[in-house]
Amino acid sequence: MTLGLQTLDYAIFLTYFVIVSSYGYWVYTHKGKQDGDSAKDFFLAEGSLTWWAIGASIIASNISAEQFIGMSGQAFQLGIAISVYELFGAVSLLIVAVYFLPMYLKNDIFTMPQFLARRYDTRLATIMAVFWLFLYIFVNMTSIIYLGALSLEKMTGFGFMLCATFLVIFAIVITLGGMKVIGYTDVIQVVCLIFGGLATTYLALGLLSDRVGTGEGVLEGLGMIAQKADSHLHMIFTPGEYSVHDGRGGFIDAYNQLPGVMMFIIGGQFVNNLNYFGCNQYITQRALGADLKTARSGLLFASVLKMFMPLIVVLPGLAAYVLFQENADPAIIGGITDNGIVKPDNAYPVLLNLLPTGLKGLAFAALTAAIVASLAGKANSISTIYMLDIHKKFFNKNLSEKQTVLTGRVAIVVAFVIALLVSPLLRNFGQAFEYIQVYTGYISPGILSIFLLGFFWKKATANGALVAAILSVALSAFIEYQFPAFPFLNRMGVVFWICSLVHITISLIQSGGKDNPNAFVVQRDWFKVAPSFRYGAIGVVGLFCVIYWIWW
Repeated sequence: MTLGLQTLDYAIFLTYFVIVSSYGYWVYTHKGKQDGDSAKDFFLAEGSLTWWAIGASIIASNISAEQFIGMSGQAFQLGIAISVYELFGAVSLLIVAVYFLPMYLKNDIFTMPQFLARRYDTRLATIMAVFWLFLYIFVNMTSIIYLGALSLEKMTGFGFMLCATFLVIFAIVITLGGMKVIGYTDVIQVVCLIFGGLATTYLALGLLSDRVGTGEGVLEGLGMIAQKADSHLHMIFTPGEYSVHDGRGGFIDAYNQLPGVMMFIIGGQFVNNLNYFGCNQYITQRALGADLKTARSGLLFASVLKMFMPLIVVLPGLAAYVLFQENADPAIIGGITDNGIVKPDNAYPVLLNLLPTGLKGLAFAALTAAIVASLAGKANSISTIYMLDIHKKFFNKNLSEKQTVLTGRVAIVVAFVIALLVSPLLRNFGQAFEYIQVYTGYISPGILSIFLLGFFWKKATANGALVAAILSVALSAFIEYQFPAFPFLNRMGVVFWICSLVHITISLIQSGGKDNPNAFVVQRDWFKVAPSFRYGAIGVVGLFCVIYWIWW
């Protein structure tokens, strides 16, 4: 075993880099250049993405360093229970496909602030547009760059900022080609991250067998996890059941991270996932340029892929946990600890460093594919919101199509530079995946309340929505600081119900019981799905139930 990347690893990675870049350039010159000055084509790739490209692009945007590094870190910390984010995410994609997509597509909605402007008013739309820009740049992009650079730093030996800069430049090149280039190159990125991720999982289990067992292979590695990590093989926690490393040198109750059945009963997981997949520009944007049938098929495809993500992002974390607990290798102990503090986020990068030469390069390519694809999707969404909901409304309403695209590209570069400069500050946080969930969870309850009531309740008013948005942040902060032991997922559920109640109360008082004139007309047949979608959805939900029944 050799630490760091060798010549063969770099050759494999270079091959991946050339293939993605060349294909992206070909897509731009053959499919997008003739429309290169079209704002809709640049931001939405209108009508040009197939169902498999939409589904692959959604997964590529969703599965990034926060999953490979952050979720593997939480698998090291919490165990298989962290799979709930992936498994319930698959179910949430189906709900979004059936109920959310028709509301956007039938009403020609292209951005989330555009929905707020049409359904409520421009005041709320502008406030939320600014908030989303800050969230996407300072939480989402920053955390992906940080986690990605952290991993590359451990694998290559190069400095953190050099690795972060490389990722940013690569992502900028892909992003500047527009959504069409992003969508089609994401297909290659997904193939790389799935096969590279599965290879990493396979080899991690083999490594576990060699170091802890008798060297009989992958199945023995799985057996080692079952034998030596029982506390990490439960989907549901109860209060005080397990204490786990908090990434800051102490311990925390696992229930605080994943509060058992209450995260479903109170609704925290519903709020988290439906907001992420249904009210999130960089996820829904892939489908907003397609017709309803194609978009739904794309989300079903993404849902199926999502169900298998725990094999890629959770099992390696479990293997690293057993290797660490069994003192299987000084490199593992030294890599996961930092000045004596156990850092769960280091688990996946350290594991990658133990892979054989050649396969390490494949894993390196898979991780980079996930990071770059996700960064590209988020940056395109940042540019879309900024241009369509802020710049063209308040700075220059008369921009030509060409000027809009050019300014959008400038916005992309600016967003990347800001996120790059801020990313080193995340070293002060103990567990990055938790950081993303907690701070996104401040506004998620209010946003989901605004969207659901805006979709399906005609009396919802702009003032009710505005108060719900403000209350979501204020109430979330109050509960976190006054009741720090209260699980953040339960907090999200409680805040959602309070925000919804306040939103409904204000709307009823303001409207006097009358329908809001801005309310959308909804037709029942919008929610009918094709038989193929229905059967696929039943399969996904059935698999979800089986997994929970087995690992309860």
